[in-house]
Amino acid sequence: MLKRILILLVTLGLATSFAQTLTVLTHDSFNISEEVIAEFSQQTGITVEFLEGGDAGETVNRAILTKENPLADLLYGVDNSLIARALRAGIFEPYKSPQLADIPDDYIFDPEGFVTPVDAGFVNFNFDKAWFAANDLALPSDITQLTEPAYRGLTVVENPATSSPGLAFMLATIDRFGDNWLEYWASLRDNDLLVTDGWSDAYYTAFSKYGGDRPIVLSYTSSPAAEVIFAETPLTEAPTSNLFCDSCVYRQIEAVGILAGSQNREAAMAFIDYMLSLRFQEDIPLNMFVYPVNPAAKLPEAFEKYAQIPTNKQIASLPAEIIDANLTDWLSLWTQVVLQGRDPAALR
Repeated sequence: MLKRILILLVTLGLATSFAQTLTVLTHDSFNISEEVIAEFSQQTGITVEFLEGGDAGETVNRAILTKENPLADLLYGVDNSLIARALRAGIFEPYKSPQLADIPDDYIFDPEGFVTPVDAGFVNFNFDKAWFAANDLALPSDITQLTEPAYRGLTVVENPATSSPGLAFMLATIDRFGDNWLEYWASLRDNDLLVTDGWSDAYYTAFSKYGGDRPIVLSYTSSPAAEVIFAETPLTEAPTSNLFCDSCVYRQIEAVGILAGSQNREAAMAFIDYMLSLRFQEDIPLNMFVYPVNPAAKLPEAFEKYAQIPTNKQIASLPAEIIDANLTDWLSLWTQVVLQGRDPAALR
């Protein structure tokens, strides 16, 4: 009887995935519809289990610390800021999915194929439009204006040492202002900048949209769309808007990679291929509020209207190896200037 079942599975092209369980290590923000995962399992016979590893940095660190005895077959959530650390640690095996032919080169940040891009998010400032209208104040059109007296005490950001969007914006300022990036932060500090530990505190406590006193919050380009989607009363216009300016939006490209030592390489390859399929890609926006990397994937209507993708000129960028070599020092300098009030000139 078992022989007959195996013959049938071979006929269906499923023998290699018979009785396999694939484990995927992810950051805590990963979310995808159960039915999408179920369809993959129905098509392949592969059961997929997910293991949360903390935020993106913590997840990569866990994979590095356990690389001799990996916790999973795949790691999802390594991004273009963390890739140099992961590659230096040798935690991935290369795999180039045939589905990459459908993905624009802009999203492929590891040409050697150790990781495969899955989605992208964009960190930028959001405005509470009603607050600005009520106070008869023009919306800023550039991040330099946030240091001006008219916008004193209006901005909240997240700490780059404890927050992914906070780190992204710090990196954006380093790209935008070069050697003068600390001077920019000192000007923000002196203009009564508020710093929170994480995004939730910034958005749902300090942001004026939710009862705080800060109408300018560091968030994501998809946040205005989320405001519409989750509104208790249907909206015809987003209550918040995005700040788009030259090199003031930071793109976080999230990728998946096969962990070295995986005993389920074929299954892992199949799941990576599936993550780039339209079925998986079109499920991403409303579950994780980031954007698919497959341009053929249809975006939800609210994304089309209120969460436009920034242009290349608006996107800040730093090479991963530069980030990896300098991040510890940059975070120390940021802390000394912004939280401890030190003069940037004294730190040169």
